[in-house]
Amino acid sequence: MATSLAMMTARRAAAFNRIPTSGSAAQAASFVPRRGLAGAADHHGPPKVNFWQDPTSPSKWKEEHFVLISLSGWGLVFYGGYKLFTGGKKNKEENLVQASH
Repeated sequence: MATSLAMMTARRAAAFNRIPTSGSAAQAASFVPRRGLAGAADHHGPPKVNFWQDPTSPSKWKEEHFVLISLSGWGLVFYGGYKLFTGGKKNKEENLVQASH
């Protein structure tokens, strides 16, 4: 059963991939898919702008600019939180050294 199923699948694949030998080269070339650059000119939605041209509308920004600004903002938030929670220890040590003299 499994061998007959495999043979049938192989025959279908061979028939599907077969290019007719009769005919010209142009006929054979018609089987080759060609997309060209047709998809590049298709714009969907409003055009995207640089973030400094419209800083109050993140939905209009280019995707790259949105990612860079978002990552920079999160980096500042984490760094600020780190400094807030760990920055005070250094000052206490300096105050202790000054107080002992």
